[in-house]
Amino acid sequence: MSESIANPIINSPYVQPDRYFEIGPGGPTGEIKPGRRPSESYIPIAPTRKGTKAPDSVQDEFDFDLTGERREKNPLINDLRREVGLWRQRGYGRVTPTTRKLLLHWADESRENRVLFCQREAAETAIFLTEVAGRDGFTDWRPRLAEHNSEHNSGLPRVALKMATGSGKTVVMAMLIAWQTLNKVQSPRDARFSNRFLVVTPGITIRDRLRVLFPEDPGNYYDERGLIPPDLKGGLQHARIVITNYHAFLLKDAKEIKGVASNTRKILTAGKKQDPFKETPAAMVSRVLRDLGGAGKGRQEIVVLNDEAHHCYQDKPLESAAKLSKEQQEDVEQARVWFRGLQAVARQMGVKTVYDLSATPFYLAGSGHQEGYIFPWTVSDFSLMDAIESGIVKIPRTPVDDDATHELVTYLRLWDFIGDQLPKRKAAATAGTDGWIPPPELEGALRSLFRSYRRSYEHWQNTLAQHGEPPPVFIVVCPNTVVSKLVYDWVAGTEIEREDGVTVGRPGNLDLFSNYEDGRALARPRTILVDSAQLESGETLKADFKAAAVAEIDAFKAELRRRSPGLDVDKVTDEEILREVMNTVGKKGRLGEGVRSVISVAMLTEGWDANTVTHILGIRAFRSQLLCEQVVGRGLRRRSYAVNEQTNMFEPEYASVYGIPFAFLPSDKAPAEVLPRPPAIEVRALEGREHLRITFPKLDGYRVEVPDEQLHFDPADVQPFVIGPSTVPTWVETAGIVGEAERVTYPDPAGFRPQEVAFALAKRLLDSHFTASKDDQRPWLFPQLVQIARRWLEACLEVAEGYSVGYLLTNTERQAEAVEAIWHAITVQVGDRRERLRPMLRRFDPVGSTGDVAFLTRKAVETTTKSEVSHVTLDGKDGNTWEQILALQCELNRDVVAYVKNDHLGFAIPYVHKGRTHTYVPDFLLRLRRVEGEDFDRTLIVEVSGGQKSPGPTTVKARTARDSWCVAVNNHGGFGRWGYVEIVSMTGVKDALAEAIKNLYADAPIIGDPDLLDFDEVARGA
Repeated sequence: MSESIANPIINSPYVQPDRYFEIGPGGPTGEIKPGRRPSESYIPIAPTRKGTKAPDSVQDEFDFDLTGERREKNPLINDLRREVGLWRQRGYGRVTPTTRKLLLHWADESRENRVLFCQREAAETAIFLTEVAGRDGFTDWRPRLAEHNSEHNSGLPRVALKMATGSGKTVVMAMLIAWQTLNKVQSPRDARFSNRFLVVTPGITIRDRLRVLFPEDPGNYYDERGLIPPDLKGGLQHARIVITNYHAFLLKDAKEIKGVASNTRKILTAGKKQDPFKETPAAMVSRVLRDLGGAGKGRQEIVVLNDEAHHCYQDKPLESAAKLSKEQQEDVEQARVWFRGLQAVARQMGVKTVYDLSATPFYLAGSGHQEGYIFPWTVSDFSLMDAIESGIVKIPRTPVDDDATHELVTYLRLWDFIGDQLPKRKAAATAGTDGWIPPPELEGALRSLFRSYRRSYEHWQNTLAQHGEPPPVFIVVCPNTVVSKLVYDWVAGTEIEREDGVTVGRPGNLDLFSNYEDGRALARPRTILVDSAQLESGETLKADFKAAAVAEIDAFKAELRRRSPGLDVDKVTDEEILREVMNTVGKKGRLGEGVRSVISVAMLTEGWDANTVTHILGIRAFRSQLLCEQVVGRGLRRRSYAVNEQTNMFEPEYASVYGIPFAFLPSDKAPAEVLPRPPAIEVRALEGREHLRITFPKLDGYRVEVPDEQLHFDPADVQPFVIGPSTVPTWVETAGIVGEAERVTYPDPAGFRPQEVAFALAKRLLDSHFTASKDDQRPWLFPQLVQIARRWLEACLEVAEGYSVGYLLTNTERQAEAVEAIWHAITVQVGDRRERLRPMLRRFDPVGSTGDVAFLTRKAVETTTKSEVSHVTLDGKDGNTWEQILALQCELNRDVVAYVKNDHLGFAIPYVHKGRTHTYVPDFLLRLRRVEGEDFDRTLIVEVSGGQKSPGPTTVKARTARDSWCVAVNNHGGFGRWGYVEIVSMTGVKDALAEAIKNLYADAPIIGDPDLLDFDEVARGA
């Protein structure tokens, strides 16, 4: 890495950037170019080094190596930026005296509390468009903006200012309020200005934090940041400001309708165009803006400031809106409420200008516009890359290389490895969290990022703690309440009940984040669990989350009693406690100052302004690049703003980020029209066909009911286990697009003794295979398992060159595979395995059914009549003839009551091949007619086209399905009788299927004509 890249901060934060790193087709070239970086509105990310090659292309417009999207400059922003720069150089001419005094005050180099250039430029651009554009030879940009607003905003006068997270958007709001108010005071008749302001935010956190915009607030930014010259300060008291979150735009019910049943309400409102029991938009505006006064003659228009304005847009109706994800639907609905609220304000009060402030003013997926398309009314841009080069934000370091065998960088694309192994939202948050073992890649990511955190923590201990600084913070972003609770208990520990009935605290797996020591809960939790979406809405916490967070709520209430002896803590709600803790993470002297780790449900709220975040782990799907930057943005605020006296620049600070693969290049050029694709077909469970439903168990694996007797292990019949490369890396290199890289490595595996490895394997074996439930734990088996693990290490291990036995402690994936190998070696010795085999049901999602199927497909399909699911989707480019034939036989055969093609059904068979766990997805499930007098179903699993499948462990899959899955499920007794058949030749399909059905009926008499199984007769229409 060149010296220039190693020192990423190349510009002063107080003056216009005059140098920038060149970004070539394959990422940064290391060359520093003179001048201002053109606005391309992309989020920079370090390119991965595994399997990447730079494309051949030109500099101005090419396929960026990281994204495959077109890289185009934003002409409106770049052209307007040049004119604003020229106006700045000429001394801010053609503005009011008040405005010029403010501009010179903000630009004063002798100020002790200087205004950052990015803040000045945003405010200058807004001022230029209002007071200068179209005058003195400058271009009039207003007609162009009006055109964009007419097309996208129904004429609402919006101006967007794009500023990187952490660059000070709130300061810019204060500057705009001061500019507008002071000019209105000086020239009351000047229609360009107003002293009435509506500030709209996406949540309570930002709303509360923006109190610094009130001039009367003790911590207001006008005084703290020195934004007003002394002789103008008095005029600021004329500002009238309302700050609200967009939820206030929701129309409220009248008092008369509260408590009325929904059916009664429907009767009362039937046939009415507008619900008479809900307030009108005009009434809503009067309620929200009552502190500004009503509309009427002589009332001036108001100025609106939208914080995090990417949540506010006018969406285009989509034909496929019903197919949006729940998250996308919520985004669109939120945007509608916000936008329509502003429209109502404009009609009722009149809006002079709407200033949108956001780090990511881009359209979201589901908006009806191309995802990532920058709002075309964006007029200024200080990008993340600009902020990095000026040292205004931390430099995000993402994984760029590792020694895993997969072509992907494992901890960059974490969700690709673990997404299907984690429980879904619908499971209960408090169910079965005991003994959870994370998927190997997730455990590896947690431990790897924690090792990096430990370095930051030790630096804090040695240099910052003595000055009262809060510790560094580690964030984990989870997809739902269930996963967050699992991760929270694994990281921070939980309470468990011992055999003697005593409840004790089990410490977490990451010692610096554990909330328990020596069996007792710490007085101040180091790790907190938050659901920011619930907290931001202002509503009561849901019961499942409150149950998951009860321990931390109680701990912080006790801490609050200690800090505030006169406060009646019992009157403080749980929601207020958690919101206070969340909002004060990293704040000296506040309730959340000692928090080291935050486990978050969904995304941490915008406006969460902790500046102590050093590490972020994303455990969720990131389908939107906007979401990627928003999550990463939670870790970008700097801890220190002290400049180096020699260079007058900030020193670099870093944030390490795993699991968040962000990089995109939006443009303000309208996207090209995409040729219409063939219409997708909706495949779904049909109403009225519930009697055709097929239910099935979901298994994580199999276990043998081991009697309380001596376990047996004979290494003679056990296959060798090879220690070698894996998809879980032993080292990870993280890097920003510029700046120093960091390599995170596991401890040297050679330093671990075989006895340590045997103990770890035995513990994992006991937890994963010999503990049937919370109430059926068998710690007395542990000594035997240690002895078996030691013998297995001695007799069955083959260690590749460059590896050692200790590798099983540093690589979670190979450790899990080793445990599987030992378990299989034990179970073949414990008697009749078929009778003892039991299913390990998926803890949080144990049962699936055809009633859950709903998806779109462009594959060939066949309609159904004997399936709850509307169609059979056929594999292959032009469909699969074998599958068509089998579907036809199912429709005609009177023994087949219902059937379904296993597509988007969620039915899978876990199996182990070469020491690694895989999942096998058979083709069809067939439910057979019931035998008279029986109250259970028989279900046949059918695999077709076996001979046409791609090469793989087909024998292992079939054997596992027949001899493990079906045996275990049948032994369970709660899912009926199951059988399996693999059809490998279409010439014998009739006989093979008939034989399989006959075998499944073998334990009961067949009612009716046995010739029903004659497919020749069936084919003739019997």
